[in-house]
Amino acid sequence: MILVVGAGISGAVIAERYAAKGEKVIVIDKRDHIGGNCYDYEDEETGLIIPKYGPHFFHTNNERVMKYITQFSDWYHYRHKVLSEVDGKLVPIPVNIDTVNQLFDLHMTTKKEMEKWLDENTEKISNPKNSEESAMSRVGKVLYDKMFKNYTKKQWDLYPSELDAEVMNRIPVRTDFDDRYFTDKYQYMPFDGYTPFFENMFDNENIEVRLGVDYFDDIDDIKYDKLFFTGRIDQFFDLKEKLQYRSLTFEIEILNQEWYQEVATVNYPNEHDYTRITEPKHSNVVEGDKTVIIKEYPSWKGEPYYPVFNPKNQEIFKQYKEAAEKVEKNGIYFVGRLANYKYFNMDAAFLNALELFDKLEEK
Repeated sequence: MILVVGAGISGAVIAERYAAKGEKVIVIDKRDHIGGNCYDYEDEETGLIIPKYGPHFFHTNNERVMKYITQFSDWYHYRHKVLSEVDGKLVPIPVNIDTVNQLFDLHMTTKKEMEKWLDENTEKISNPKNSEESAMSRVGKVLYDKMFKNYTKKQWDLYPSELDAEVMNRIPVRTDFDDRYFTDKYQYMPFDGYTPFFENMFDNENIEVRLGVDYFDDIDDIKYDKLFFTGRIDQFFDLKEKLQYRSLTFEIEILNQEWYQEVATVNYPNEHDYTRITEPKHSNVVEGDKTVIIKEYPSWKGEPYYPVFNPKNQEIFKQYKEAAEKVEKNGIYFVGRLANYKYFNMDAAFLNALELFDKLEEK
């Protein structure tokens, strides 16, 4: 029997794969719903699908992941766009020619001009040691100060100089006018939302889902051959030092107007307590004369979202990784972003679980 702790992406993939193989699977989750942070619901007043824990936009170049997810839902094309409020203007993110033109009253039109501007305004740092150096090498000091420094401080409660370069390395910079946030071959949203998608993944007679069940309090009666843990690895092991995870709180508002903003997400790096506002209607197939906006406030309290990448946490995680490797002989495995202390895009989370299943079954 397989026990899976957590009903999000990683847990759902492991459960589905073993159930398809004929194994009996029990999935437990301390929340009262499946889907983890991807959980969404239909708002009765507007008919819109609302992501309870913030937006999730699926994108990938991975053929295997795309083939896998389309078994469990119909999907529609969606191209995500993001703007950032800087100096009273809404400019494109990622940084592209329009971003620089608008902020500095320039009139560049070619890739060559943009490359020249970047060359003249960025720092020549070949091996950035932190996120500040990464930003300086990618966009330069002025754009760093205007768009990324304060946003990062709000998001992480740490300045970029206190974070690993990996955090800022995720931010793309364009030398053309491309204003798509993602450039992956496949960019989709599930027609009926993520919750029905997960319901279909769990729709197997070999899978039993138990909600409102805490692994640390309520599983004395469950006997298993393999355990897959998708929660915080530092909760599983009783080690002295704990890892840091950044959280979010959300303020959801229903508005009596057709639209609130021109794109799905607008970042607010400087003047506000929230980091961004998302309007889910842009990525819904539902029309109507009302809309919903979601304001995001970073916090240290609440559900864990993001591992905090700095040298101290990376050193602490090494201890947990060593502990995890030792218990594999007992059939205990750790899968997903919280258990691996690593930020995964959605497609990477699917692939991580699929590859773990492959690895174990090959054995």
